[in-house]
Amino acid sequence: MLKALQRLLTYVLLTTVLLFLLYQGFLYWRGRDNMPPGTTIAGIDVSGLTAEETAVAIQTAYSQPIAIYHNDERIELSPLDTGFSLNLNGMIGEAQAEMAEQDIWIGFARFLLGRPLEPLGIEPLEPIHVNLQAAHDEFALRDQVTTISSFIDQPALPPHINETTGTFEDGQAGYITDIEASLPDITAALYKPDNRDAKLITLDQPAPQFDIDFLADSIQKQLDSFSGVGSVFIRDLETGEEIAINADDAISGLSILKIMIFVEAYRTFDGSPNEYVQGLLYDTAVRSSNFGANLLLHEIAGENNTYRGADLLTESMHRLGLVNTFMAVPYDAVAPATRRSTYVTPANSKPDLLMTPDTAMQTTAEEMGTFLSMLYYCSKGGGTLLAVYNDITPAQCQEIIDLMVLNDEGNLIRFGVPEDVPVSHKHGWDLVTHGDAGIVLSPGGDYVIVEYLSLPAEDTGDWLSHDITFPILREISRTVYNYFNPENPNLENPQARAEREAAAREAAAATAEAEAAEVEENTEDGEETAVPPENIP
Repeated sequence: MLKALQRLLTYVLLTTVLLFLLYQGFLYWRGRDNMPPGTTIAGIDVSGLTAEETAVAIQTAYSQPIAIYHNDERIELSPLDTGFSLNLNGMIGEAQAEMAEQDIWIGFARFLLGRPLEPLGIEPLEPIHVNLQAAHDEFALRDQVTTISSFIDQPALPPHINETTGTFEDGQAGYITDIEASLPDITAALYKPDNRDAKLITLDQPAPQFDIDFLADSIQKQLDSFSGVGSVFIRDLETGEEIAINADDAISGLSILKIMIFVEAYRTFDGSPNEYVQGLLYDTAVRSSNFGANLLLHEIAGENNTYRGADLLTESMHRLGLVNTFMAVPYDAVAPATRRSTYVTPANSKPDLLMTPDTAMQTTAEEMGTFLSMLYYCSKGGGTLLAVYNDITPAQCQEIIDLMVLNDEGNLIRFGVPEDVPVSHKHGWDLVTHGDAGIVLSPGGDYVIVEYLSLPAEDTGDWLSHDITFPILREISRTVYNYFNPENPNLENPQARAEREAAAREAAAATAEAEAAEVEENTEDGEETAVPPENIP
């Protein structure tokens, strides 16, 4: 009986163990397709997960947006926008292939015991680790970073002109994204399952320098508002810095060429000019008298021959290196058939002339500005003029500068500067070209400014309106003055000054006319009362 009971118990025990093993085997077999313990794919622990669950886990982790930080600002970047894609089938397939190579019985023993088998002397199973298999579109990522940077960058701001006051305002420092330097960190974040953060690398930009190049850009923008052609030359008489816009193109000499007549005439004087010549100089400089200019050509020629004077003037300019400057025909004259009527120069020989210069007398903005610079440096005791010619003195050069300061007509440069700032200049215009050239003796520094506006060569019109050109030329003058005098700029609108001075001139003319009428009336009254009655004997 006892043995039978023992056999029964043994049978029951074996049956129970067998059933347990069969059940555990069923569980193991059913879960054999799941990822073994310790399995990681693309840096994610997928232990015990099915292939479908593994795919979801990986996809979820790598579809999270990248957090891009710019200082304290956070911007999210979707991996989809960068063309990021995962090779899920490849990674899961690689894990399954490694699973298939593992010993099924050792795996079952680990599953059954629920612990490692190393203490039992059984070689452990290596955990399965599958690296990330993914790719992205580098161009799409770059485009996304570029777009982000366009919203958050604050580039340095250049100096600019206040449209209301005409003054220059300083630039501001800023920063921009260094896209090339930022891409590696952002790319690395795309390929991380967690801590998907990246930082944008920025480059500080100092405030752009307030320099003469900015002034040139400002002048060019004003010239762009004119439908014709602008020619401008500026020189800082202290530093020698220059601006030249179409400044080497041939342009009509106009009355501006009279500046050169002044210098040539002074070369013939022994000291200061006599009273007669002083009158000619004044009429030519202040009243822009063509007749006076031609009489000064007589002084230059040493005889009553304006053509000879014009020839000597041209020769002198060429000797100074001003090869594009000439006077072939004097003012208000015609060229005799026996002499030349023009000169061929590098400037007027260009195949595509911007303007149609007067064939009788020409120069360029650059050569006129260079000559004014020579005159200025001569007054200071140096420069080319004194080096080439020993028959003119610094005192005489200063006299010429002072003479042209008296010119209060042709107010193009003058109306762009404050009234108390001396402007030694000569204006000039004809039907198609308007201009002014001078030396501005400003508190912030002395400078030369030469400015012309002209109808383009292809324009068949025969008249240029001063209502269009004068405001532009005056505003260019104010822009240049304010560049040299940022601490004390000229805040008065040139057009307002022009209107104010025009009204003052009209009032003065009306007063003079009234006074003249009153004098005439008093004179007439006196003639009617010949002798008072009490004085008749």
